[in-house]
Amino acid sequence: MNGLKDRDRKAHGVAAVNQEFRRFEQVNKSQRYHLAEKSGQDEFDEEYEIPVCDMAPLFEGTEAGRAQFAGELGSALQGIGFAILTGHRIEPSLYQDTNRAVVELFEGTRTDERMPYLARRQGSVNQGYFPIRETTVIHPDLVEGWVFCRRAFNLDDDPDFDELEFWPKRGFESRFRRLAQAQESLILPVMQSLLRYLGCDSHCYDERLTGTNFGFRLNYYPPLNAPDRASGAGRMLGHEDVDLFTFLPAPEVEGLQVLNRKNMKWIRLNAPPGSIILNTGDYMQRISNDIFPSTTHRVSPPADTGADGKARISTPMAIYVWEDEILEVLPGTGEPKYPPVTALEFHTAITSKYYGDNYAVKPGT
Repeated sequence: MNGLKDRDRKAHGVAAVNQEFRRFEQVNKSQRYHLAEKSGQDEFDEEYEIPVCDMAPLFEGTEAGRAQFAGELGSALQGIGFAILTGHRIEPSLYQDTNRAVVELFEGTRTDERMPYLARRQGSVNQGYFPIRETTVIHPDLVEGWVFCRRAFNLDDDPDFDELEFWPKRGFESRFRRLAQAQESLILPVMQSLLRYLGCDSHCYDERLTGTNFGFRLNYYPPLNAPDRASGAGRMLGHEDVDLFTFLPAPEVEGLQVLNRKNMKWIRLNAPPGSIILNTGDYMQRISNDIFPSTTHRVSPPADTGADGKARISTPMAIYVWEDEILEVLPGTGEPKYPPVTALEFHTAITSKYYGDNYAVKPGT
């Protein structure tokens, strides 16, 4: 694969399997799957239900409530790496306004207005605009995306902040900041609950996750046409998130699929409106010593072709630590399977499979 041009890699990627890119991985991933759904080849798990975890007991502030939520969430994530959060206290109207803003961002700006913001690596994260079919060099994803990290939001009310450095038009930053801040308030409660489940000091990541970096991704999946369907490409390739965990407000249009590693069947995940889908990523698998898996997921064309004419919107928010932090296996999780590594080296080594070998930052550089 190393000698292929990007165009040829993408053409191959429609039929590719993840193990062709195994050399980039930094945690154990033995599962084998196609990057895009293969009709007649992939099997689906119609029985498994992603666990629903109610955050209300946590917010009661009692010891019993904290223990109950930590047990339910930890068990769900250890079992499948995915959970559905309810009782999170974020108003559904905020999700609705965010989805409208995503449509305005992609349908209300011209391509030439978006191109000056093409994605580039800043720190460990590739930030900026991704044109359709350009999300990675290994698969022609049928999605336009835009990644905004912490620096793209005026979270500190800096009078010198210029939103046009990151956003194509004024007004978008403040609209998207509302959801970013609302979900940021969930970072510590979720992390503390997972640490508690692991038997660790539940506050040992408080400092690292206060004002930490995040990747707030806006995904606009245009309506599908016949050539899109015939191409065999997925809306987003099968992958595992690189982060600690991801908050994903439940999308309105179907397509999200989760791989059940126990039987290697795919689960079609349709979460209730207003809920948040939570999944763990590579950072979390690394520090938890493989207790919490970084679970494979992808976005396929809807099973109901009647939904092809509707755009699909999703707004995942990936939670990172800053790139100079050290990822180290947590105490009490068994004999460490992984040595300590900086988040910068770890993150860019993995994501170089998407952006090319030169993306990785080598130790000491």
